[in-house]
Amino acid sequence: MISVCMAVYNGDKYVLQQISSILCQLNAGDELIVIDDCSTDSTVSLIQSVPDPRIKLSRNPRNLGVFKSFENAVNLSAGEIIFLSDQDDLWHKTKVAKIISAFDLNSEVTMIATDATVIDGDGAVRSESFFAGRGAFKAGLIDTIVKNKYLGCTLAFRKSLKDILLPIPADVPMHDIWFGAMNATYGKTYFIDEPLISYRRHADNVSPESSSNSRIQAYWRYLLVKNILKRVYSLRGRGLFSFKKITFLT
Repeated sequence: MISVCMAVYNGDKYVLQQISSILCQLNAGDELIVIDDCSTDSTVSLIQSVPDPRIKLSRNPRNLGVFKSFENAVNLSAGEIIFLSDQDDLWHKTKVAKIISAFDLNSEVTMIATDATVIDGDGAVRSESFFAGRGAFKAGLIDTIVKNKYLGCTLAFRKSLKDILLPIPADVPMHDIWFGAMNATYGKTYFIDEPLISYRRHADNVSPESSSNSRIQAYWRYLLVKNILKRVYSLRGRGLFSFKKITFLT
């Protein structure tokens, strides 16, 4: 069973296109969990207009932000493989099949990341590869802390990671860097060097396109490391962690 976890907020411009690109790749027993973070536009009514029982819509009682919305979606998921999805991208037609095949062929892999085509608000291609000009994807813990290469909307992971990743600390920079870093302490990441989504960049994106200044980045790294250490020692106390599992480098 596959669970797709989507966080939405005022996404009525693109959300139906994204939902359509996802549902056509899911089987009857799969699910698309959508958490609405108190949208004030027509996002909810548009989602409710799609007559598909695989869509499971839940609304936050108040605006909780993107971290908590994804956390709530993952908590509700029942699938063995969990995909993350933004509200405004487009999945390529072979995304699910290629990721599931990679999991099937690599039993030790706990998380999969992929490349992405970058598009603008109108769907025009800005770059054939998200990683073009950003350097090769690196999955190790130190690499992730120094320069995160995990793009949340491309990620999929096994159900076994839920206890490792959740809850998401409120003060980490972004959920994707937290997911990538914690997977490096527990499992193994496999990178598919092929764009499997069209990643939309536009004025209303939640994640910023430009880098923050060095002082803020240093503070974010401090918060990330602090939270990793706290989670690792918590997991160790519950028998869910061994220091031997940490992938420090790619």
